[in-house]
Amino acid sequence: MKIEQIYTGCLAQGAYYIESEGEVAVIDPLREVTPYIERASRDGAKIKYVFETHFHADFVSGHLDLSKKTGAPIVYGPNAKTGFEAHIANDGELFLVGKITLKAIHTPGHTLESTCYLLLDEQGQEKALFSGDTLFIGDVGRPDLAQKSDLTMDDLAGFLYDSLRNKIMTLPNEVIVYPAHGAGSACGKNMSKETTDTLGNQKMFNYALRADMTKAEFIKEVTAGLAKPPQYFPQNVQMNREGYESMDTVMKRAAQALSPSAFEAAANETGAVVLDTRGAQLFSKGFIPNSINIGLGGQFAPWVGALIPDVKQELLLVTEKGKAQESILRLARVGYDNVIGFLEGGFDAWRESGNEVDEISSISADELASRLEKDKNLPIIDVRKPSEFAAEHVDGAKNLPLDNINDLMAEFPKNETMYIHCAGGYRSMMAASILKSRGYDNLVDIDGGFAAIQKLGRITTTDFVCPSTLKKSVDE
Repeated sequence: MKIEQIYTGCLAQGAYYIESEGEVAVIDPLREVTPYIERASRDGAKIKYVFETHFHADFVSGHLDLSKKTGAPIVYGPNAKTGFEAHIANDGELFLVGKITLKAIHTPGHTLESTCYLLLDEQGQEKALFSGDTLFIGDVGRPDLAQKSDLTMDDLAGFLYDSLRNKIMTLPNEVIVYPAHGAGSACGKNMSKETTDTLGNQKMFNYALRADMTKAEFIKEVTAGLAKPPQYFPQNVQMNREGYESMDTVMKRAAQALSPSAFEAAANETGAVVLDTRGAQLFSKGFIPNSINIGLGGQFAPWVGALIPDVKQELLLVTEKGKAQESILRLARVGYDNVIGFLEGGFDAWRESGNEVDEISSISADELASRLEKDKNLPIIDVRKPSEFAAEHVDGAKNLPLDNINDLMAEFPKNETMYIHCAGGYRSMMAASILKSRGYDNLVDIDGGFAAIQKLGRITTTDFVCPSTLKKSVDE
């Protein structure tokens, strides 16, 4: 028996490849399915089942393409209603894979169809739980993502409490928990960086599994502090539930290399968003006017989903050399299938063609300190999350989180020079590019972000003459 967790860091997502005696089950596959097929071929095995733990909101699963290419049936848990052929399992239904068995355990709460799969080994011993978004390491799934339901968030949280207490916490402590996500996913709020653990450890350390916790306490704690879910989530749910175009079709259509003149014409004629996936500092030194920057180096796909609300939006790409294919692939993972081409030769080709370019000013943390010495009222905009800001921030800074920038435009001071920073520079350049595209011209990005500012805070006050540059919250 083999269990392989295939973890994709930029999505904080875990898919699973399970093989026994030449038969394979794949759980929650990513949209690009070739790696699973090739892995099975190397093992001399056949993919027998494609299991889905629920209708995912944060990515488009590969269940349809994998099923079509292998003939393996798609399995969902009870209550799932799909726009394609699928096997809807009964609670407790058993699925043989070689000499092991996977048991469907219906665990409503995160969504109504949420289902975990319990692995029983050759001797029938309970060994592993593929818990989807029902149980994470250090957390549980948020109960506010159910689509088209008359149930409230509190109702679903109550279902989740019952599912965990009655069906999951009764399993042996030695069972290994394999969740669908880890730290960085928006499907929970307190996930660990660890991607597996024993159920026994989770009973001891996961706040939501406290033995003495009442249902009312659980509902209150699980629903407290939930950030607004990204706007693309319900669109991904719909694609996963109703169906979508083949990944092969999407990739082929998007792989159109456009000359600078053709790229400009496409931008003018279609209303496509020009998305520049280069690193933040490369972007700041020169970019196509009105383009927005979301670099491949970070959590690219979730940020696209947060900042470009409509997955059907047409996109034109500017990438680093050799990165067009990767950009298209990672966009398709979250349902952005309407890439209509990329700039052949990248930004250098655009500049060399004599086209108009734009820039964003960037200064060091040290230069920011010098300017603060002269004017302690500089408008400093911190685009980190509220929790990051609350822990420690520049004195006098205003917190306008990047996650909500589309709703906060009026809060940015348009007629003053803004000094924008995040933790390290990735998010602040996204924010600056969006502001620039909407007519905010007086922007200065802080290179290195808050991490660089913190280092200055450890220099003696003699070397760093700046009034109270760093401020810690009373909660720290």
